[in-house]
Formats: sequence, C-alpha cells, structure tokens
Amino acid sequence: MTNKVTRASRRAAATRAAIVEAAEELLAEGGPSAVTLEAVAERADVAVQTVYNRVGGRSAVLIAVAARALEDNRQYMDAAYATPGTPEERIRAAAAAYARFATERPHQFRLLADPPDEPTALERVADLVEEQNAKLAAALSDGVADGSITPGIDPHAAATALWATMNGILSLSWRADRLRAEPGQLDAVISTAEAMLFHGLVRPRPATAQ
Repeated sequence: MTNKVTRASRRAAATRAAIVEAAEELLAEGGPSAVTLEAVAERADVAVQTVYNRVGGRSAVLIAVAARALEDNRQYMDAAYATPGTPEERIRAAAAAYARFATERPHQFRLLADPPDEPTALERVADLVEEQNAKLAAALSDGVADGSITPGIDPHAAATALWATMNGILSLSWRADRLRAEPGQLDAVISTAEAMLFHGLVRPRPATAQ
C-alpha cells in the first residue's frame, strides 16, 4: 500500500512540475496574457481539470511560476552578494545581477515586479524583496562603517530607494511606446544612474574666501 501511495505521490508531483514548466514556457514566449488554463493544459498534455487538481486556477498557476522566479532571482542575487570586495563593489555586483536577471528572464522579472493580485503571491514576493534589501542594507552599512558611503545615511531607506530606482529603470524595457528602452539603451541608463548614485549629481561648491 505504501509503495502505491508513494508512486501516486510521485506521479502527482511530476504532473504538477510539468504544468508549472508549461506555464513558464508560455510566460517566456508571450507574457502573462499567454498563460491561460487551456494553453497550459495543451502544452503540458493534460486535461484542464488536471491543472485545477494539481495546481489550481490561473492565479494559482501564476503564483507557482512566481515562486520559481523567486528562487531563480535568489540565486542571481545571493551569488552577487557573496562576491568578495568592497561595499561599493558588492553593491555594483548586486545591481548588475538584478539587471541581468531582468534581461535574461524578462517575463519572470515582470511577474516579480508586478506580481498577481493574490495574497499568497504578494506575500512571497514581499518576503524576497525584504530578504534581498536587507543584504543591500548590510552592504551599505559596511560602507558607512569604512567611510566609503556617506555617513548618516539610513541603510534601510537607501536600500529601498535603490531597489525602487532599479525597478523603475528596468521597467522601461516593457513600455509599449517610443520610450521603450532596448538592451543597449537600458545599459546606458543603468550606468548613468550608478554614476549619479555613487558620485552625486550636484558638484560641491568651492569655499568662498572670508
């Protein structure tokens, strides 16, 4: 009896994985609008009812895909923060990793930047953002401690500002109008933003003679 239950559980898990993989493929090919239950069922070669039974409705399918995107994003970011170097080098590495994830997995990134309006999806994405922003805040704190980052800055507020700035820049890649940024243009905007953030926009005024 135990063997039968185990086999049935393995089959159910394999079917669920195939459904989520099919949804990921559809998302990558055509964006969120391409992820319909009928399309997922056809791609996974299962009945629509099986999609409901193993994963759930369309929102549940998108949440499952978002959960995988969360893990993929964590791998990109964890590798960046583990890079040895100065606080500035670690922050730059994190920014590059975040941009690379958005470029290499644009639909997954957009799903995280604008998650499905479902409590479970929103909570999971918020958890990841808080986790990664805490690592960014730690790098900023290290910079304050060694004098390479402006003293008195609030690391957590700065981390939130940097994350929001990157999201805003990266969202230019999915605009539908002439302001859409292609990869080369996006790189230039990111580099300019980094220069402004690290070196400042306003030049110090020379001291006046007394």
